Amino acid sequence: MTLSTEFTRSLGVQHPIMLAPMGGSAGGALAAAVSRGGGLGMLGAGDGNPEWLAREVPLVASGTGLPWGIGFLTWAVDAERIERALEHRPGVVMLSFGDPGPFVERIRGAGATLVLQVTDLEEARQAVDLGADVIVAQGTESGGHGSRHGRSTLPFVPMVVDLAAPVPVLAAGGIADGRGVAAALALGAAGALIGTRFQATAEALVHPSVSTAIVEGHGQDTERSRVLDIARGSPWPARYTARTLGHRYLDRWRGREAELAADPRAQREYRDDVARGDVPPLPVWAGEAVDLITDRPPAADLVAALATQAEDALTGAGRT
Repeated sequence: MTLSTEFTRSLGVQHPIMLAPMGGSAGGALAAAVSRGGGLGMLGAGDGNPEWLAREVPLVASGTGLPWGIGFLTWAVDAERIERALEHRPGVVMLSFGDPGPFVERIRGAGATLVLQVTDLEEARQAVDLGADVIVAQGTESGGHGSRHGRSTLPFVPMVVDLAAPVPVLAAGGIADGRGVAAALALGAAGALIGTRFQATAEALVHPSVSTAIVEGHGQDTERSRVLDIARGSPWPARYTARTLGHRYLDRWRGREAELAADPRAQREYRDDVARGDVPPLPVWAGEAVDLITDRPPAADLVAALATQAEDALTGAGRT
């Protein structure tokens, strides 16, 4: 059985699996490997840093002749950096977290497929109105940032599917194996956007301690909070909290975010702890499905395994 969907047909990929453009950690080697495996590889460009893209784009461009794209944090990027990134001719551009309106026409004019990630129904309606080619519906189980007022993946995805039809929707949040991909398809999605699982792969642009923490982590140890963004001085909008594995600053400041934000000494202490190596330089972003991650395979092999597992799950479900 081949899992052919509107997403695979329109993007020209083999499997309905897209790499989440995780800021910094989804580099060129990982994106190329995912595309070679039959999924859609994405660079996590964050704010569109030109030097980072100049280093990572050649890795994906030389590593695969298959479709690939670039993802940006909408609140952090500007029109000039979008323009410079489009000079690299990505086939797909994804915008997440913020108002994508100012960038839509320029991306379309460059001939790129426009993917908009949404975290609530208001954002989903905006994505439809803006003419997104693909919409990613992100549930709160996801690792990294998401809406503090969002919904879990199971109820949220079918609502977005119904609202957006006939625009293809990808499910995101809490998907770390082929059964999750199969569940996304059963909900009416055209595929799955997967992040945390790909951080524990051979090509992920992360410190080995991060992939080790993910392999050894447990879903009950993840937590959604603004504490670590405040402590490290990251200017993420307050509406987006981040799911991470446990951290001593979470334990110290949980429920005291306003106090932390008003205490420059505490923020200096965090920076000093990072400089001494007492705490990691970045939180370990991890979703609730982290328990399902037990190894660190090559990403191309992982894509194929996810697709096979999804096919088996759907075939098995049809026999029950």
